[in-house]
Amino acid sequence: MSILVVGSVAFDTLTTPSGQRKKILGGAATHFSLAASFFTQVRVVGVVGNDFTAEHEAVMTRKGVDTSGIEHANGLSFHWTGSYEGTMSEAKTLGTDLNVFGSFDPKIPESYKESDYLFLANIDPVLQLRVREALPGVKMVAGDTMNYWIADHRENLLKVLREEDILIISDGEARLLTGEHNLVTAARKVMELGPKSLVIKHGEYGATAYFSERSFAGSGRLTPFRAPALPIETVVDPTGAGDSFAGGFYGYIASQPELTPQVFRTALFYGGVMGSFAVERFGTERLQEATREEIDARFQVFRELSHLDLESAA
Repeated sequence: MSILVVGSVAFDTLTTPSGQRKKILGGAATHFSLAASFFTQVRVVGVVGNDFTAEHEAVMTRKGVDTSGIEHANGLSFHWTGSYEGTMSEAKTLGTDLNVFGSFDPKIPESYKESDYLFLANIDPVLQLRVREALPGVKMVAGDTMNYWIADHRENLLKVLREEDILIISDGEARLLTGEHNLVTAARKVMELGPKSLVIKHGEYGATAYFSERSFAGSGRLTPFRAPALPIETVVDPTGAGDSFAGGFYGYIASQPELTPQVFRTALFYGGVMGSFAVERFGTERLQEATREEIDARFQVFRELSHLDLESAA
């Protein structure tokens, strides 16, 4: 099955306790596509500038990612500058240069319109909705958002949420979206806005999935499921960890014949595995080097750590 991801392909300048890197490949769609490529076919729609070279594009194409949907525009690519200190739980933004991304108007190639799954990465909800409407036949829609869209573009965001099967957001974003501090209450209110299922990320503490009676055919309402984070000895750069989580999570779902409770729960663990790889090096460096054998080995460690029983998870 194929996933179409629409989002940013960008450059990041980063400072962390491990050092500094200037203008390294980043962006939500980049991290997502690399993580998802280990599980299924991935297609990317985004926009880049003249500073995006064939070498940058090869980072994705070497993993089998279809990049023919990336538009090359005159100007510079989206460039984010940030720093992390201490526990690196939150980035400090030092600069955001949208450049060609500021006028991004997603163009879906005809060859992409038969994609089975759609992931709406963190972009303007107006654009997310436009892409969703251009692909009425997709099997499933998942999406992401951020505080800026929640606080300042709520009306348009609510239109998108009604079109999504799965929403993936952080605990802070869930609280902001609903005004509820208790995450169980917040999750219920988020799903009342439209998504059939919800994944709330807790950073270094893992993720929780919440379900509704619409999540799985004939399943009824299920209890929430929590997947812990995998202990990582070396955290170099948290940028892109959430997008890599989403890529592993959704990529695994797309690789399965149908979405069941067992598949959903297992996908949370594969999402955690991909996020754990992403943080070990700057930018996409670790995802570029990872192998499926490493991924499955780390999944086994995850399974043993959490006592995940695949036979009884259904």
